[in-house]
Formats: sequence, structure tokens, C-alpha cells
Amino acid sequence: MPFLKSKDRHRLALHLMKAGNSVRICVPVCEQSIGAAERAIARAAEIGDLIEVRLDCLDPFQIGASFKNGVHLFDQTQRPTILTFRPAEQGGHRKLDTESRLSFWLFNRPTSAQFLDIELDLALNASFFDYGKKVDWSQVICSHHDFVGVPGDLDRIFDRMTQTPARILKIAFQADDITDCITAFNLIDRARSENREMIAIAMGTAGLPTRVLGPSRGAFLTYGALENNSATAPGQITARELRSLYRIDRISRRTRIMGLAGLPVTHSISPYIHNAAFESAKFDGVYLPFEVREISSFIKRMVHPRTREIAWDFRGLSVTAPHKTSVMSCLDWIDPAAKEIGAVNTIVVQGDQLHGFNTDADALVRPIIPRIRELSEARCAVIGAGGAASAAVWSLRQKGAEVTVFARDVGKARRLAGRFGASSEQLGSASFEGFDIVINATPLGTSGAPEIETPATAAQLRGARLAYDLVYNPAETRFLREAREAGCELIGGLEMLVIQAGEQFRLWTGVVAPAEVMRDAAMGALRPRQCK
Repeated sequence: MPFLKSKDRHRLALHLMKAGNSVRICVPVCEQSIGAAERAIARAAEIGDLIEVRLDCLDPFQIGASFKNGVHLFDQTQRPTILTFRPAEQGGHRKLDTESRLSFWLFNRPTSAQFLDIELDLALNASFFDYGKKVDWSQVICSHHDFVGVPGDLDRIFDRMTQTPARILKIAFQADDITDCITAFNLIDRARSENREMIAIAMGTAGLPTRVLGPSRGAFLTYGALENNSATAPGQITARELRSLYRIDRISRRTRIMGLAGLPVTHSISPYIHNAAFESAKFDGVYLPFEVREISSFIKRMVHPRTREIAWDFRGLSVTAPHKTSVMSCLDWIDPAAKEIGAVNTIVVQGDQLHGFNTDADALVRPIIPRIRELSEARCAVIGAGGAASAAVWSLRQKGAEVTVFARDVGKARRLAGRFGASSEQLGSASFEGFDIVINATPLGTSGAPEIETPATAAQLRGARLAYDLVYNPAETRFLREAREAGCELIGGLEMLVIQAGEQFRLWTGVVAPAEVMRDAAMGALRPRQCK
């Protein structure tokens, strides 16, 4: 297919501005050389609807050449392009004073880009307006970035933006908490009420919902990186993830919202599992990771039907560490088993109420049964004293197993054991010789900073029959490697994860989960991570 001529790309750009709530993914290209930028633009055109060319990323020695060759750089793609020349204080890669920026936009910029991203301070500059005839303001994105947090004067910033002739406004700020997403969604609503197009991004991992849901709520576009290592802002995921994992092109205001509340959540493969299940079941839903610091504020402001400050069809929530116990005080009804366990990992919206369940307990014992059929005669060690450990001890005691709780904090171990008629010991240099099952119910070994850690060494595990790690990412943890060295049978956390996720799916949708689809999605999500 031949490249579009400049005038045709301008027509497409105008169509994009008039296309209502159509989903538009912009892929930023930030390269140091013109050659690398040309190659990246070609690749970005395969997955993006627009391409942002960040000229501030170019090596200073190539800046002059880029001005001369700008037509070639922009005309090589069929996609509409956004030209950006960002100063360092707004997230750019070069220190640029006001004079050099004005000179660039008025006299030196390539002329074939369809959109111009111009920072607010320049858009308000009187000298810029003097040369306004050189700019088509209907194609200008007036932008402001704050990499510290939500600006304290956000209303004033927005008001100043509306004083410019730019049709498209962009505000991006660092999200310190999941509830900061509410501010971004409100900006979109406010801009549309004033007949302005809006791009509102909460940066950072806590702001991911704004990147996925923004277009369905009326945002002009969202940004998706070309690769994982080429993101141009904190929390920016890839364009392929937006399309294939979150199926952003099918999300609308009617799409039902589910997700995972925890801290951290970036290691989780639950979005892969549940979104694949929704796709298989033809269920109009999307599952998102929610990085939550304060669970009660999140539940009140974004989840509970009676108090939430955002209009969306929220249907359910997975809950992981550290919120499985603390979330219970936010719920209207709790399943008796979950109440007895003292931990909730699943929330279902029922009318105007929130109901809590624990799908961990049953899922935890099911992978054990084919290996140790007589759990009533088994001697089990549970390492940990949190929500996952509570589910493990409760479920094993329900089967009649003899259970000992091991934890670094002896007091916590004693209290957990006392609730279920188990015994307790200090972890320290404990030996697990003679135990039929040793379960790691701590987050030690999880992908990221704790990945090199293990709650028990091979020396401690020697003489135990089976080692079971509830951590599933990575698939082979250090705990399992130590257990293999000790000669134990192994069970990874993936089996339990898929089983409990299937029960969550049933609770949210009312239909039986596509178990094989979910298992395949989980394996597919872990496979590339294991190769890194």
C-alpha cells in the first residue's frame, strides 16, 4: 500500500477529531538518530492509529538535520503524526529555553505533521499568537505535565488551557494512588462539556485505568508504547497490550469493570487470565490491575455503588496482599467461610451492596488431593501468618490435617494457629523434616525485589515430602528450587491461581468458567517472563 500524501493524512486527521468516542492509540517514537526514528515510525504504523514523533529525543547533533529532513521523516508513514518538541521540565529529553522553542515552532518545524503538541506556557505566549497564522489551532494539542503528583492548581491550569485557541487539551500527572484516576476522568467530562477534546492521563502504575478506559469515556486518544523498554512516560504500557490484552477497541461505557486490588499488582497475570475468559465467553467486560494503597478509600470512592464518585459498571474485584483482611470492614455481607478464615479475596457487586468471598481456600487444597489423598492423616506446615496463610490453615484443618504455622513473628503465628486449632513455631532455623506438606503462604519469591528470597532453604526442607508454593510468578521460585534440591515433590502456585480465578469468574458472571482457556492464558503470560 503506498504512503498517504500529506493532504490525505490531514483529511484523516480531521476525521479523527470528528470521530466521537472512537478508540485512538498513539505510539510515541523517541529515538536518538533519524535512522532509528524512521525504523521505529514504520513499526509504530503497524500497531498505532497515530504516531507521536518526539524530536526532543534526537541527538543534538542531528537536530538541524531533522529540520531539513523533516518532510521525509513524517511522510514515510500512512498514519497521522503528532510533532512534539518537549522541554526537560515537561518530561522532554533536552533543556530548551523559551526562545529556542518558539523559534522551532514558528520557523524551523517540519510542516507535514498533522498535530502539534505545544506546551501551555508557549500556547499562552503573546508573541506566539502574533504568529498565529502559521498554526492551525484546530490541530494543536495544548499540553501540561506534572511528574510529581496531581497539581494543586489543576483547575487554574485547565482554565488557562481553555483560554488558548487549541481544540485539544492534554493534562498528564503522576498518580500517587488509584483514586487519582477519578481526577483524570473528571477532566475528560469537563472538557467535553466545554466543547474541547481532552487527553487526560494519570501516569504511573496506579494510573493505568486512565490509559485503558480513557477513550471509552471520551478521551481524544491514549498512548501505547512500541515496546516495553520504549515507554515515554511512567506507567505507559504497550500498544499491543492495549489491543490484545485489554481489547481496548471493544471497551465502551457499557463494558463491565472487574479488577485486582493490591500493592503491588504489576507482577500479576490475572488480567491475562480473566480477559481471555471474557473473550472466550463473549462477555463484555475488562479486568484491570488496581494499585491500591488505601483500600477503604478505593472501595468508597470507586467501587461501592452507594458512594463511588465515578460512573462505571463495576461488577467485581479480586483482592490480594496486603488488603485481604482490611477490606472486610468495607463490605456489606461476607460469606461465612470467608468470615471464619478472616480473609476475603473476591468481591461481588450485588445491587447496591458489596459481598465478600474467599475462593482461595478450596482452590488451595485441590492440587494437593491427587498427590496426598488422605489429608486427614497428613502433617502440614504453613509458612506465613497473613490472609493466604489463613485460607491455607482453615482449608487444611477442614480436611482434618495436622497443621503447624511457621512465621518470623511468633505472636502472629500463635494467634493464627489458635483460631483453627493448629500449633505454631518460630520460622528462624526451623526444620521441616517429617512433614508431608510444606506450604509457602508468604509473598517471598514473587517476581520483582523479593524474587531472590525464600522462606526456607534446602537444608530446612530436607526430609519433607511435598513443597507447595502459592507464589505463581515466576513459575519456578527460589523456594521450589530449594525444595527440588532437598528431594521434595513440587507444586507451583499456578494451579491454585487458575482454580480460584475460575470461581471468581463464576461469581461475577453467573456462568461456568472456561478453565482451559484460563490455564492457557496463564501459561502464555508466564512463558515470556521466564525467558527474561
